[in-house]
Formats: sequence, structure tokens, C-alpha cells
Amino acid sequence: MPDHRCLLTSLRRLAGLACIGVPLLAQPGGAWAGDRLLATSGVSQIEGAAGGGLTTWAVIGGHGSSDQIGASAYATHIRTQGDFNLNIQGVALGIDNRVELSAARWDFSFGSTVPGQSAQMNVLGAKVRVLGDAVYDQDLWWPQLSVGLQHKRNQDFSLVPTLLGAKRAADTDAYIAATKVWLGAAGGRNLLANATVRATRANQFGLLGFGGDQGDRRQLMPELALAVLLRDDLALGAEWRAKPDRLGAFREDAAWDVFAAWFVHRHLSLTAAWLALGNIADKPAQRSLYLSAQIGF
Repeated sequence: MPDHRCLLTSLRRLAGLACIGVPLLAQPGGAWAGDRLLATSGVSQIEGAAGGGLTTWAVIGGHGSSDQIGASAYATHIRTQGDFNLNIQGVALGIDNRVELSAARWDFSFGSTVPGQSAQMNVLGAKVRVLGDAVYDQDLWWPQLSVGLQHKRNQDFSLVPTLLGAKRAADTDAYIAATKVWLGAAGGRNLLANATVRATRANQFGLLGFGGDQGDRRQLMPELALAVLLRDDLALGAEWRAKPDRLGAFREDAAWDVFAAWFVHRHLSLTAAWLALGNIADKPAQRSLYLSAQIGF
């Protein structure tokens, strides 16, 4: 199936879910009602957690506040200049604005680098808010802190990852994230900042397995994000994410993006970004347009 048709199929599935879910979940005063400020739960990060496109934030997915359940589903499409192609679909469940459970499915095509070969990866995540609140807190400077795990399993490890020297097909990333929203701090507009530290040995996020001939220990990798809400429904920002360099076959670079997130409706958001991934396999300076759609309750 051509790449654009894969994305359109995913978006149709999301639209169908939204048509079913909005009437059921958005009842006023119900356990599924969404009471948090628009955009303060972020969008869906590539591994399925709430955050930016690249980085995981401390916020909990969905729109539910305390004593409420929130949920989200998303589809993301990335195609680089070197004809690598990635489609991701995922879901997340937020419970009492305290616990988040997520799942994501990655489908990656190696393009002309390894013609006819692709890789699939499943990601299961869990996040717990341990203290603070990203928006409402008596101490203006104290952020929301969350800890989380993301278990990744490469379904095609015996192909390209093994040939490149990766050591394992599955592994678990652990992270701690801090997020703060300052209301009206940027010329009357809301400002968000996030810092995350991730313990990982994933090669290209896990698409090329975990560990390698350059080392098999986890490394602490920082992730940073900064965004400003130009309007209540429009956020502009930038992200940067470091990655370990464990395969001698090629150098792995940090990734960064500049993004715009439009919250079309309380239950629908669209994100577009210019994404720089650095060196991927035999192709340097890979860049891409990043497109993602999310429904949330």
C-alpha cells in the first residue's frame, strides 16, 4: 500500500473511533469528562506517551483530571529524504491524572538501503506522576515530575539489526520527566518547558535493536522541549533528543524538531513538524516532514 494511503487509512480509523467515543466519553460531570486546560496534556509522542512528537513529558495522556479517566489515540507518518518510511499508531489511557498506560505499533521501511525489507516494533508504556502539577501548583516554579517505563520489542531482529551488530531484540527504557506550564509568562501567552532523562541502549529508537559492538550498557540521554501557546488552540515549539551510539557500522546523531500543534477541537489535534534525525544507516543528514493526528477525551 502506498505511504499516503497507509496514513489516510490510519486517520479514517481514528475518525471512526472519535465518532463513537466522543458522545460516550464527553458527558458532563461523568467519570470520563475532560476537565483539564486545552493543550496541557500535550500530544502523542512517537513511543505512545503524552508529550511532544519526539520527547516524553511528565503530563498524563487524555483530558481527565483527578477522579476521571482520559484516553487518546493517534497516527503518525514520517518519510525522510532518504526514502525511509515510518508509520505509527498508538493509544494511551490516563487514570485520575496520575497513571498513564500506552501502546504503540511502528512499521518502518528501509527503502533503497535494504530494498524490500521492513521492521516492526511494539511499544508498551507506563507512566506515574509522582509529585507536582504541570499547571496548578502553589509553588510557581515547582514542575510536575513523572517516572516511566517503555518496553520495546523489535519483531524483525534477525534481519537488519543482527547484521549491524545489535545485541538484543527487546529492551526497556526508563525515564524521569519534569514539565511546567507558566500561565501568561510569555507576553501574556502560556509557556511550557520540559526536561527528561532516559536510560536507554536503543539503536534508532529500537528499530535497529538494542546495544551493539560499541557497548551494551544503558546510557542516560537527555530530552528537552520548549513551547509557547500563541492561542489557546495553537502551540509552537521545538524539541531535542539525544540518542546512544552503540553500533560501529554508523554514527547515530541526536534528533530535533520544530513543531506546530493545532488543537482543532477539544477531542482532536493535528501536529506538523520539521524533523531532523541525523545519520540513519548509510544516509547522513536525514530530514523529514512529521505529521500526526490525535483524538483525545
